Formats: sequence, C-alpha cells, structure tokens
Amino acid sequence: SSYVRKRIFTNFCHSWYVKHRENPMSHHQALPAGARKAENLTLTGRERRLEGDDIIVSKTDIHGKITYVNSVFIDISGYTEAEMLGAPHAVIRHPHMPRAVFKLLWDTLESGKEIFAYVINRCKNGDHYWVMAHVTPSYTLDGKLFGYHSSRRSPRPDAVAAVWPIYQQLYELEQRLGRKEGLDASTAALHRLLEEHDVSYEKFVLSI
Repeated sequence: SSYVRKRIFTNFCHSWYVKHRENPMSHHQALPAGARKAENLTLTGRERRLEGDDIIVSKTDIHGKITYVNSVFIDISGYTEAEMLGAPHAVIRHPHMPRAVFKLLWDTLESGKEIFAYVINRCKNGDHYWVMAHVTPSYTLDGKLFGYHSSRRSPRPDAVAAVWPIYQQLYELEQRLGRKEGLDASTAALHRLLEEHDVSYEKFVLSI
C-alpha cells in the first residue's frame, strides 16, 4: 500500500542519517571561513503553522527579488508587503536550511523544470514554519523566462520528521567544511542518498 511504501522510505531516510552521521561541531569550535554564522540571526525555536487549506503565494523576477506576495505570506512571515516587495526571497531563509537543497532547486529551475521541496523558513521575529513548496519558472507568451512562481502548503508532520534529520546532516557538513567545500560535500551526500534508493528528489519529496 501507499502507507507501507511511505513508512519503508521514512525508515530508510532515518537509517541513512544514522549511518552517515558524524559528530556535530562543538559550539566552542571556530567556524571555517565561509560557514554561515547562524548565531547572528534571532531564532526563537517557536513554530508557526499554516491553517487548513492556506496557500502561500509569491512571485519573483529572474534574480530572485520578490514582485508579489499574498496575504497568507505576509501574515505568517511577519513582514509587511512594503518590506517584502523588491527584497530577495532569501529574506525568509532559515539559517539551518541546507544550501545543497537550494542548489538543487535552482539547478532544476534553471533547466526549465518545476520542483517540489520541503523548506523551513524563518519569520521576521525568529519563529519558523515548514512548507511543501512547489516552484515553477514563469515565461512570456514568446517563451522568454521572466521570473518564478512559488506556492507553498503546510506539510504533513511525518514528512517533516522524515526529512529534518537529513537536512541536519547536510547542514552540519556545510558548517564544518566551509562555504565551497561544505556545499560540495552536502550536495554529494544528498545525491548519494537519492542514488542509494534509486529515486529522484521529486519522487523522494512526494513519497514521504
């Protein structure tokens, strides 16, 4: 059944994380050059959740600057429309979200394809919220790329529980090894996970 397949894959994700996990950095260790300094951002640890069928909608230009936000996005993020418009979409990026996932997202979009992804975002006050994001390229009638459209829904708690340990491992690699080496290592680890289970990232996301 679909439920059994999801449980098998969730268990696989957990076992992969345990198998590949290394000791996390001590808070007293110096970060390598280029590592993100998450401590510079306020994080409350409080989670916000989308209500029922709420959908976050935003649009950006080809450079990732926000050109449209709906009221749901404004309400959950804590930013005003004026603060959001013209700002980089990364304004809501949570510092513990692995860059390898965003690299995969942008590589996919730049190839002209849509992508689904689980993402943790940071609110203006430091709270956080999880979304199941669906991002697509936007084209003019004559086929010219002019931006990106993103719609986000509330993910199932069991899906977040399955993906978060993997994201933590990827983040630890990025922090420990520095900006370039960390991104290379975490990207390789993500692809290794997918290859070990013979699944694409889209199928991985949709199967949990």
